[in-house]
Amino acid sequence: MTLATIHWVLIGIWALLAVASAIVFTISRLSGKDMSELVQRTMSWWVMVAIFTVAFLVSNTISIIVFALISFLALKEYFSMIPTRRADRRVLFWAYLSIPVQYFWVYDGYYGMFAVFIPVYMFLFLPVASLLSQQTEGFLRAVGTLNWGLMLCVFSISHAAFLLILPATPDNATGGPGLLLFLIFLTQFNDVAQYTWGKLFGRHKILPGVSPNKTWEGFLGGVVTTFVLALLTAPLVTPFDLVHAAAAGLLIPVAGFVGDVTVSALKRDLGVKDTGSLIPGHGGILDRIDSLTYTAPLFFHFTRYFYY
Repeated sequence: MTLATIHWVLIGIWALLAVASAIVFTISRLSGKDMSELVQRTMSWWVMVAIFTVAFLVSNTISIIVFALISFLALKEYFSMIPTRRADRRVLFWAYLSIPVQYFWVYDGYYGMFAVFIPVYMFLFLPVASLLSQQTEGFLRAVGTLNWGLMLCVFSISHAAFLLILPATPDNATGGPGLLLFLIFLTQFNDVAQYTWGKLFGRHKILPGVSPNKTWEGFLGGVVTTFVLALLTAPLVTPFDLVHAAAAGLLIPVAGFVGDVTVSALKRDLGVKDTGSLIPGHGGILDRIDSLTYTAPLFFHFTRYFYY
């Protein structure tokens, strides 16, 4: 396995996207169901894959900056949805300021500070910053929602960026970039697979009170599809043996589903359909990375425990 393998995998992703686009176009013409959202999602995928490919090929630094920007946009969407007090405005500033600091630890490869900066230091600091306003009404809800937003949008997503820092191994010359490609590709492909299987064959609701469109057919179809794809791609870009490839092939689709419905529960509680409108057919940035908020930290620590 060499870095050239990553280039071939990227070419394969573009080819797969082209085939998927052709299939979606055909289904939209022949099916009696409304497939306009699926078509719109597919068009947005071309833009997102292009941005990811350019960032991925230029340098690790550019990729880390892209992830930092994603965290910023996701946190901005999150703060725009949740109820905040006037007294929390200065606290929001400190929350945003934590993004470049967290991603500096990624860039520097300083795992110790990366692992504790947000869940320890920011967790303890934000309540203190909030106390300076001397407004106690709504204090618990404010610090709770602010810290949860940081964990979801910044800390979780930064684990994907930290994969880039992981070195190559004798069994995996692609190193961190290969692992990141594996994670992103399977996470996003699982979203597409679950959506497509559910759209075509979904009959039995899985969590109607949280996400009415999620079905057992979509969930199981996505898990099986992603599992098979993990077994096929793991030897190309990861050091995983068959057992660990199979474990990752189950971990990613299940965790991705949980991340998806967790953000769905948040939106239902707040009474919004999408977290934003930045990406046609997908909603906002947080809508697009909801699965990654769960898959990134779990996959990172799974990989680090067994191979680093």
